Amino acid sequence: MIISQYFVEFIFYSFLGWVWESIYCTIKEKKWADRGFLFGPICPIYGSCVVATSIVFSLFSFLSSPDFPIWGVFIICYIGSAVAEYLTSWVLEKRFHARWWDYSTIPLNINGRICVPVSIAFGLAGVAIVKYLIPAVENVHSQMNPVVYEILAIVFAAMFGADYALTEASLSALLKNVEQMHEEFNMKAQQRYERVAAAPKILEQKILEEKENMESRHVQLAKAYAERLSLNQKRVLLGIQKFTLKTSGGEEDLQQAPDARMTNALKDRVRELRKK
Repeated sequence: MIISQYFVEFIFYSFLGWVWESIYCTIKEKKWADRGFLFGPICPIYGSCVVATSIVFSLFSFLSSPDFPIWGVFIICYIGSAVAEYLTSWVLEKRFHARWWDYSTIPLNINGRICVPVSIAFGLAGVAIVKYLIPAVENVHSQMNPVVYEILAIVFAAMFGADYALTEASLSALLKNVEQMHEEFNMKAQQRYERVAAAPKILEQKILEEKENMESRHVQLAKAYAERLSLNQKRVLLGIQKFTLKTSGGEEDLQQAPDARMTNALKDRVRELRKK
C-alpha cells in the first residue's frame, strides 16, 4: 500500500508542479505556456522531489521535530533541488539532445543547468512544502481507505506509462526532423558556397550576397518543416531552450548543434500556425 500511496503522491505533486510552471511561464511570457515534455499536465521532476523530501523527513524523525531549525530545512531543500535539477537536465539532454531550461545568462550558474538564484527559490519553496503541504497531505492519508490508493495507483500508472511512451515516440521524431533540417540546410548552403567560390574573383560580391540571403532560406526551410510536426511536437518545441547534437565520441557538441537562427525560425513558424 505504501508504494501505491507514494505513486499517487508523485502524480499529485507533479500536477501541482505543472500548474505552477505553466502559471509562472504564462505570466513571464505574457501568453499561455504549457510546460513539461509529457502530453499530460504533469512535471515529474516536481513530483519526484517532493516525494523524496517526504521520505527523507519521515525516515529521520529529528528533521520533522519542531526544534529542527528552518534554515536546516532550507539547506536540505536547496541542495536537493539543485542536484535534482542538474541531473534531470543532464539526463534529458543525453536522451533527447535538448534543453528545456537554460540558466547561462543568470549569474552563478553551473553549465546553464542550475544557478544560485533559482536554487534559493526552490529552497524557500521547499520550506513551505515541508511545513505545510506535506503535513496536509498526510492528514488526508489518515482518512483515506487504502484500497482507494491501490485503484488510483493502477489507473495513474497506466496513464503515465502510455503518456511516456507516446511522448518518447513524439520527441524522437521531433529530434529527427530538427537534425534533418539542420543537415539539409548545411548541405545546400555548402553547395551554393562552393559553386560561387569556384568562380573568378569578380564574383566575390555574389558570395557576400549569398551569405546575406541565408536568413531568408532559414525561414523558407523552417516553414517546410513546421508543416510536418504534430500538435504535441509543436508544443514541446516551443518549450525547448536549445538543441545539442551527439558526437561520435558520445559527448554533446554545442558548436555543431542546430543553428539557433534556424530553430528560432522554426519556432516562429510554429507560433504562426498555432494562431490560425
